[in-house]
Amino acid sequence: MDQPLAFPLDIPVRGRLQALHGQLRAAILDGRLRTGQTLPSTRALSTSLGVSRNTVVAAYDLLLSEGYVVSRQGAGYVVAHTGPTEASASRPGAGEEKRLQARWRDATVPAPMNALPPSRYDLRAGLPDVSRFPFEAWRKLSARALRGLTRAMSAYDAVEGREALREAIAGHVSFTRAVICSAADIMVTGGAQQAFDLLARILVTPGRTVVAVEDPGYPPLRATFEAAGASVAPVPIDDEGLIVEQIPPNARVIYVTPSHQFPSGMAMSPARRAALLDFARRQGAVIIEDDYDGEFRYGGRPLDALQTLDRDGSVFYVGTFSKSLFPTLRLGYVVAPAWAMAALGGLRQLVDRHSDLLAQDTLALFIAEGHLARHVRKMRRIYAERRDALLGGLSRHAGDALRPLASDAGLHIAAELRWPVSARQLVKDAAVKDIRIEALGDYAVGEHKPNGLVFGLGGVPATRMDEVARQLAQLLEAYRPR
Repeated sequence: MDQPLAFPLDIPVRGRLQALHGQLRAAILDGRLRTGQTLPSTRALSTSLGVSRNTVVAAYDLLLSEGYVVSRQGAGYVVAHTGPTEASASRPGAGEEKRLQARWRDATVPAPMNALPPSRYDLRAGLPDVSRFPFEAWRKLSARALRGLTRAMSAYDAVEGREALREAIAGHVSFTRAVICSAADIMVTGGAQQAFDLLARILVTPGRTVVAVEDPGYPPLRATFEAAGASVAPVPIDDEGLIVEQIPPNARVIYVTPSHQFPSGMAMSPARRAALLDFARRQGAVIIEDDYDGEFRYGGRPLDALQTLDRDGSVFYVGTFSKSLFPTLRLGYVVAPAWAMAALGGLRQLVDRHSDLLAQDTLALFIAEGHLARHVRKMRRIYAERRDALLGGLSRHAGDALRPLASDAGLHIAAELRWPVSARQLVKDAAVKDIRIEALGDYAVGEHKPNGLVFGLGGVPATRMDEVARQLAQLLEAYRPR
């Protein structure tokens, strides 16, 4: 087969997008791809490299966004960058990263979760099934919201978010989670991650504040507070949730996922909830309650949110629509104590003023007209079927090797490995079979990492869960104790 480029490209099995983008960019910078040269068509390059066309398109789009190429009608992608200028080429490159804050000197641009090529069985945590989302209804509501945008509404808006959306969120969380709040208590954010970033900035004194987090727990939260200068203290969990007695007494911020612990899956017991709130009251600490997938509950009455039980203004309740709707929506919220709203508003003014108005107005209509409640009910049934099918398959085919951890909610389940096999090794073995799963221990930072697996429910239909379990059982046979 004719090679579309005059030089070879080395594309590994994993991280194909990053490798292709990096090698094309290097070829532009060192002159192997010259200004004005047309890049191969996405189809020709994907065929020659044996990668998906989407991967090539994504790499070209990254080069386009960085200014290395331009897109011309009828000509495809054309190189627009000549490489380093003479002046920049003469400057020494070594040590330049020292101008960055120490934490960021070895940083890399993270790949999006959809950067990997499609797999037969994608059981990564945190990926909802967006194929069932009512996009046609969303499109119609978006068109209506756009028609409603007047010139005044198109100016900068309130930092806390659109009034209609905050009213809708207040009604939604009051009904579904018994959270006690009004629109005045809510800050609309760019997803849960921005909520964590805002809270880290107003709560952390760099070099002094100790933040207690669940271990295993949610890595982006840990990274956010470390970036803000906090000392992050991992606290172990058991089958009742966070072990309150092991929280450092000097901790002033505590992060928990009490409705569906991420990633182990258990709900925090009533006794632990009471003990945690008592600790916060006695120590003058605050609690960040992350309830990102608590709406998907499959059995029993949901326990009250910590915010509902709080009587001292200690709890920040964080929610998002990335799991109940779709991740690219990038809208979340914080239900904050009254004493913190001014600080959040002042900081938000400095960061990005407010979230996208059209998305906010569309979501407000989507909630107010009952679409969110209907969609959540539908997806709860679908995820429950997948959960039952996966648990049944694991019991039939791998019951002596895997022990599922108790969980009645959420978009993933976890299972403990009973046999002497590393979960990380099993993840690698499964990848060869085109099965994407995750190691439970990868979410932990403490000395004793759990040896188990995490299974997401968003990427595989119920009818294929038994096949996943059967193939995992076949892989596990190589490690059966003799």
